[in-house]
Amino acid sequence: MKSPWYRAALGAVILAGLTGTTAAPARAQGLVTTKDPAHPRVQYADSLISLNDRCIVRQGTLNPAFKAVYVNGKPIGFC
Repeated sequence: MKSPWYRAALGAVILAGLTGTTAAPARAQGLVTTKDPAHPRVQYADSLISLNDRCIVRQGTLNPAFKAVYVNGKPIGFC
């Protein structure tokens, strides 16, 4: 039989893991038009513009609701 301390610690770890998996939607981003109006880039809150103009996975338009992933300090947008 496990001690009450063990169960409380295990519950805290599970709760921390569950709350860390949900991400809040990104805010303060906007689309920046490019030569191809069908595929604008995203300008993020830190004033950087995404390197890509299409989704890496589906080749569709970028979605400003998603946060960027920074690679070498430069944002990559997602759909």
